[in-house]
Amino acid sequence: MTLLDQNIQLHEFVPTAPTVNITQAAAERLLAMMQERELSDYSLRVFVSGGGCSGLQYGMTFDNEARDGDSTWDAHGLKVMLDPISARYLSGATISFQQDNMLQGAFKIDNPNAVSSCGCGHSFRSKEEGSAEADEYSEGGSCGSGCGCH
Repeated sequence: MTLLDQNIQLHEFVPTAPTVNITQAAAERLLAMMQERELSDYSLRVFVSGGGCSGLQYGMTFDNEARDGDSTWDAHGLKVMLDPISARYLSGATISFQQDNMLQGAFKIDNPNAVSSCGCGHSFRSKEEGSAEADEYSEGGSCGSGCGCH
């Protein structure tokens, strides 16, 4: 029996910064929503999909399955997952929760990669998609596409 000489290299684990920042208020609200729905061992999946008034739209869902290539991290006790394609569009974004009154509140995404967004805040045009069309939209303005942001 022959023994093979194996070089084993140990690499120091260096944690990376989260791609998307989640404020404490947003994490607390999302954790409360998961508790209300009795979703244990779930994470928040943040994603971008095609569509919306400005070309791309934001999405969030509760998910209990990580996929190949997902980035995962903890934000104030909330497990977060992000796929690599969405990460391109959301790097440096911040998700916050703003309580309007005792009954209503809304999540808001501040995205430094958006060159324009629909007035409703649910869709955006990214720097990568930059085109002459981007000039037609103004941040916080109305999109005129019937999304209810007028």
